[in-house]
Amino acid sequence: MDKKKNKGVSRRGFLTSAVRAGTVGALATGTLLTACGKPELSYEELGLPQLLDKAPNGKKLKAGLVGCGHRGTGAALNFLAAGDGLELVALADVFQDRIDECRVKLMKNKVEIADEKCFTGFDAYQKLIDSGVDVVLLATPPHFRPEHFAACVKAKKHVFLEKPVAVDPVGVRQVFTAAKKAEAFGLKVVCGTQRRHQRDYVASYAQVANGAIGDILSAKAYWNQGHVWYKERQPGWTDMEYMLRNWNNFCWLSGDHIVEQHVHNIDVINWFAGKNPLFAIGYGSRQRRKTGDQYDNFSIDFNYEKGMSMHSMCRQIDNCANGIGEVIVGTKGIIRTSDTQPHRIYDYSGKVIWEYDYPKDKNGKSIGRVKISPYVQEHIDLVTAIRTNTNINDAEACAKSTLTGIMGRISAYTGKKVTWEEMMKSDLRLGPKEYHLGDVDMKFEVPVPGTPA
Repeated sequence: MDKKKNKGVSRRGFLTSAVRAGTVGALATGTLLTACGKPELSYEELGLPQLLDKAPNGKKLKAGLVGCGHRGTGAALNFLAAGDGLELVALADVFQDRIDECRVKLMKNKVEIADEKCFTGFDAYQKLIDSGVDVVLLATPPHFRPEHFAACVKAKKHVFLEKPVAVDPVGVRQVFTAAKKAEAFGLKVVCGTQRRHQRDYVASYAQVANGAIGDILSAKAYWNQGHVWYKERQPGWTDMEYMLRNWNNFCWLSGDHIVEQHVHNIDVINWFAGKNPLFAIGYGSRQRRKTGDQYDNFSIDFNYEKGMSMHSMCRQIDNCANGIGEVIVGTKGIIRTSDTQPHRIYDYSGKVIWEYDYPKDKNGKSIGRVKISPYVQEHIDLVTAIRTNTNINDAEACAKSTLTGIMGRISAYTGKKVTWEEMMKSDLRLGPKEYHLGDVDMKFEVPVPGTPA
């Protein structure tokens, strides 16, 4: 387990913050579940965020949003909800109509962006970075994330980095480099793998880190749901415009859904295990998709050191059995985590030996969800870190989980065993060399396993 201390936060300060945030109950539940009778490590000692209900007051922070779609607009509103003295002052997107739609939604929340602070085009991100912002929210299609993140770090801006952070090994390594520079500059970086900021997941991690299930033997991660959105090509759209507006269905823009979406579950396993897999062997298929070049489903075995393994499965097909979550099996017990079910630890007799203490309604019944939305909590944690000068940088961890998903995707596409070492050396870069809103000389054939690359 990575037990690096989160410098700048004292234990007394942490406990005071935990009381204010209402997290002490979650910490106290199951306090006897420690390894060999050793004292539990605190959130601070485990390098976990403070999880305040609201970011502390401090310097006014001006943010700019790059990528004005649904998720980007949501991220901007989440940032504004994180505390006082927070402003959204600039927008950037390739398309003017996306900026216009974003501004309408922001206006409903009484947020106005000046015309001169709205930037369009493929270079809009750089214009926004140079516009006087303190924080940049990156929410474009994932293909562009490495370049945009590197530019933010070069300009010494704090960053919210939506997941995944890349779509190929070259992009992941670019993020690794930028993450190290961000750390050296003292910049604060939070990624959109929000389960690392979700209170039941954080409490569950603390239990596992303190030995509640013993040594991890195996895990299961799954995200199975119906097909997500897609767009048919419209008259007048060039190749590039069509792909950008339908980005979720092209591998070079999204990384395929094992990377773009399932990265959440993969990240939980890597986080709890404190390591990334050594190799992957898996398969997948395309049966129902109407646009793009992606698969509908993946089934991957990820193999870690010391015999640990994870089975990962994800599917986007309508009218099938669905579910999202993780199961981790240890030498002493099993933990089940999910967004839709209570987090619990079971011993091998099936007895519940720990359960996250969710807030109660007025009748004393558990509401079954955490107090603060994790989409807001991650911004609370970012702003708190900026204003208290506390270390926080999720970028490298998210990049490793992103590369895990890429490794699984490539194994499924090719039918081959793919190793972490190969990924770290791979020169694979997806997408065009130059960006323009015209036609693109690229082929988008659906991968067939067992055939020459």
